[in-house]
Amino acid sequence: MACSRPTFLEFFAGGGMARQGLADVFDCAFANDLDPLKCAVYRTNFPDDDIVQGDVWNLDASHVPAADLAWASFPCQDLSLAGGRRGLNAPRSGAFWGFWNVIEKQRNRAPKTIVIENVAGLLSSHNGRDFTALVTEFADAGYRVGAMLIDAAIFSPQSRQRLFIIAHKGKLPLDATNDYPDAVFHPATLCSAVDALPDQTRIAWVWWRLPYPPRRNADLVSLLERNPPDHSWRSDEATQKLIAQMASLHRQRVEAALADPKWNAGAVFRRIRLEKGGRIQRAEIRYDGIAGCLRTPAGGSSKQLLLVTESGRARLRPMLAREAARLMGLEDSYRLPPGETNALKVVGDGVSVPVVRWLGQHLLAPLAGSSTAKAAA
Repeated sequence: MACSRPTFLEFFAGGGMARQGLADVFDCAFANDLDPLKCAVYRTNFPDDDIVQGDVWNLDASHVPAADLAWASFPCQDLSLAGGRRGLNAPRSGAFWGFWNVIEKQRNRAPKTIVIENVAGLLSSHNGRDFTALVTEFADAGYRVGAMLIDAAIFSPQSRQRLFIIAHKGKLPLDATNDYPDAVFHPATLCSAVDALPDQTRIAWVWWRLPYPPRRNADLVSLLERNPPDHSWRSDEATQKLIAQMASLHRQRVEAALADPKWNAGAVFRRIRLEKGGRIQRAEIRYDGIAGCLRTPAGGSSKQLLLVTESGRARLRPMLAREAARLMGLEDSYRLPPGETNALKVVGDGVSVPVVRWLGQHLLAPLAGSSTAKAAA
């Protein structure tokens, strides 16, 4: 007889990217999101399971099933630099408390494991008070709690560092924790935030253990379309204007790429830099095989561009939504909504699928007592 798999609840589900990552080891028992577009994408990709559309504050906890795990990627805008760092009590990031309200009302049915995923800015938001408040809330509820900073670039060619807070109530597997922090997943910024926790909260802290994944074998160029739609390309004038916005070091990088006849592409962002006491817009390019952190079209940084060079010619275009989806670890079979803007919104707001998969297989499934983790790995 086949063993049943543990179940999980997906709050702030978006297009179901956490579900994609957990698919090998967990079954989804419930999903919720406020955004109609994201709910439509979720239903398209998971037609056999509905998603409850609506504000998390309006959920009836009695209608949320019991599960082994709850995953909550609550909105990060008020915690990131782009959102003004207004913190957990701001309208969007304050949705965490709506999620926590559901968990508390579940009482003895509440999941034994909870994962909070958010930007690294949560560590320093309100001088660390938001991180302390969140960890203390878990500790006071009887959970052991720890966190890891994981960069998606370990798994896929996108620089995307995110904070994963994992709380667990119950016996811990012997190999789930370390006695000391691991510099890869527990860098100095996280250790400093932990050092600032109140003594009573610090008692509940654990250093979660996670094995290192195999070396990443994909780079940005390998995921890009060589023949995108003709309308994707910007004019030659726009291309030269962008190059003119680069500082000397970045122009030198472009010149070196132009000198190589082979097809190549660099990821470009526009940023405001302070130079000689003034603010100036600069274009910055990277040729290290990694894209910058993907954002939604309404994000704080401009849309990520690609400068393609071949046979001495430079051409400029935005990154396509399908390319962005690949950088997030989504297979091409994942169905994006029509329109680049809508698709980029869904993808840019998501969580890196391979990061979730690694966490699910090597930490979350063992915490749930699942025997499927090793088979999936």
